Parts: sequence; C-alpha cells; structure tokens
Amino acid sequence: MKAVLLAGGLGTRISEESHLRPKPMIEIGGRPILWHIMKTYAAHGVNDFIICLGYKGYIIKEYFANYFLHMSDVTFDMAENRMEVHHRHAEPWRVTLVDTGESTLTGGRLKRVREYLSADEPFCFTYGDGVADLDMAAQFAFHAAHGKLATVTAVLPPGRYGALVRDGDGRGEGVRGFVEKPRGDGGWINGGFFVLSPQVLERIDGDATPWESAPMESLARDGELMAFEHHGFWQPMDTLREKSLLEELWQSGQAPWKCW
Repeated sequence: MKAVLLAGGLGTRISEESHLRPKPMIEIGGRPILWHIMKTYAAHGVNDFIICLGYKGYIIKEYFANYFLHMSDVTFDMAENRMEVHHRHAEPWRVTLVDTGESTLTGGRLKRVREYLSADEPFCFTYGDGVADLDMAAQFAFHAAHGKLATVTAVLPPGRYGALVRDGDGRGEGVRGFVEKPRGDGGWINGGFFVLSPQVLERIDGDATPWESAPMESLARDGELMAFEHHGFWQPMDTLREKSLLEELWQSGQAPWKCW
C-alpha cells in the first residue's frame, strides 16, 4: 500500500516557523514532523510514499537527497575530494516527491499524483502536520471489510483549556474539581488519516478543489464514506503552542505516537 502525504501548504498559522521552511519540515525532537508521520506508517508496513510538494518544496527534496548525511556519521576528505558515510541508518522507504504547485488546494494536489498510484489498489492519504497513535492495521482491515470507496479517521479533538467542575446552577457555586483539557464538545471531526480507493480521484475537478469540500461531500452523499473511530491520541501542529506540546511529549520519552 502507498501513502500520499500533503506537504505543500503555506502553514500560515505557524508562520513564525513556516516562513523559513514548509510546515512538514518543522522539527519535533530534531526530526521533521513529516519524518514522524512516515515512521508511523512504516511501523504498520507502509513504506512507499508519495509526497505532494508546493511551498518551498526544494527543502524537502534536499532533505531526502541528503538523508544519509542527516542520519549518519560522515567523513569528508578534503584533499581527496571524497566523502565516506559511516553506520548508515537506511529506512526501507521509497519516496516519490512531486511538485503539485504552490497554490494548488488539497484535492488538486491529490489528483496531480494520480499517475503514481495503482489503478486498482487502495492507498493512504494524510496531511503532513499531525500525529496519532492510530491502529492503522485495524483501519486498513476496516476499509477492506466495508467495501466502500473511502474511510476517514474520526477523532474527538482535545479541548484547548482546562474545565472547572462546579456545583449548583452557575451563580456563585463552589468548584468541586478541575479537568485538564477535556475532550471538546463531543463532536467527532475529520482526523486527517484516510484510506481511499483510486476511484475517488474522479470526484476531484482540478487544482482549485479542496479535498474536504465537494469530493468528501459527494462520497458522504452517495454512502461511500465510512468513519473509523479513533479514541486514542491525536494532535495536529497548527500553532507554536501545539509544536511545544509535541516537543514536550517527545522529550519526556513518552510520545504516544512513537510506535517504532
């Protein structure tokens, strides 16, 4: 199975970092968040990646072109103009990097990589800026069992603030406790991890089509979109606050998404 990763957006909500590099290249624990997502997929047997490039895509190309240098010890012999890489930590990955345009929307980016997908095999699709402890093997089995065109991972987003547990009717009552960042309002949302059949590409008009609008709406209307509920950890990285949260989890040694 292949995985298509979106890595071409501007990342305006975290512009403090993304003005220098694409948001998927912002680092958590010294590695791009894109790398964390790929490691998660690889832990579930997905090693063939198609990455949709756009804004500052050359940075992502250079990262993979020099992957051995990033991950290994190296000796430069200046007199001999020679480089020797030591202790190579190679990943069993095949990575296809595709320029899908700077202003192309999410659906358009997906359609632009059509030629790199198999015509009769489902594939994974996700954004390059969020992590989860998703049971992908169970998600793949769920998709195969229901026989529909698309599976979306449904998640309950974390609340942003802690909540007070109060007595009474809201007028001058005491506080009985405090819940640190409870789940949101109980509404399930698109968690961004999809399994799709190639036929969904027919529902994308072109570059100006967001995947989250007409394509998904038509799949839902036709009964071809199924939700795989994920009750575990899920966290996007849209802001510096969320980047700091992920960094703290990684440095604690207890990052929930680390399954490798």
